[in-house]
Amino acid sequence: MWYLYLDESGDLGFDFVNKKPSKMFVITILAIRGHDNNRQLFKGVKNTIKRKLNPRRKRERIVQELKGTNTTIEIKKYFYNQIQNIDFEIYSITLNKRRVYDYLTKDKPRVYNYIARLLLDKIPIGDATTHINFSIDKSKSKPEIADFNNYIQTQLKAKISPIVPLYIDHQTSCENPGLQAVDMFCYGIFQRDERRKWEWYNIFKEKVAFCITYLPQK
Repeated sequence: MWYLYLDESGDLGFDFVNKKPSKMFVITILAIRGHDNNRQLFKGVKNTIKRKLNPRRKRERIVQELKGTNTTIEIKKYFYNQIQNIDFEIYSITLNKRRVYDYLTKDKPRVYNYIARLLLDKIPIGDATTHINFSIDKSKSKPEIADFNNYIQTQLKAKISPIVPLYIDHQTSCENPGLQAVDMFCYGIFQRDERRKWEWYNIFKEKVAFCITYLPQK
């Protein structure tokens, strides 16, 4: 049984003249095998929220989720200590947006879907024997969700046994602790590539199985 959690950091804005979009766009997948490992991952997220974000002595405002942008490095370290002995891997691609073909800058869903598929190709899900649960942070419109699901299912047919079901679910991060976990790691990779801040990335880099900067040839 495979569990995959996908999140992104940065944006897909391409107007570098009139606006200030991010230079990089990062898609990250946290891949974990086995129900017990997945349950321990969820427990690590929930423990961090309970003990560090909502301690008994300070509950004026209850924090509902763990996010990379809103937590200190001390809390990030605590979170990682909770889960570092769990068997999981991180896969990530950073897109250098200045290298994207001009005509593709107007078709952002296509760019997103293509990068996600490139990343999935690096994960050895072909050895799945039961089922694959693929959770994505919900940020798309209904037509974009349908296009994404159809594209991914079509691309993965050749890799996955026809008897292995693939479930694709788009959820908010509040609903799914796995999405909160991958958000933490995706943010660390984005900080490394966008702002050259390595502190958080260096803590969890031992879990990174694949991480590249994608430079489309122009």
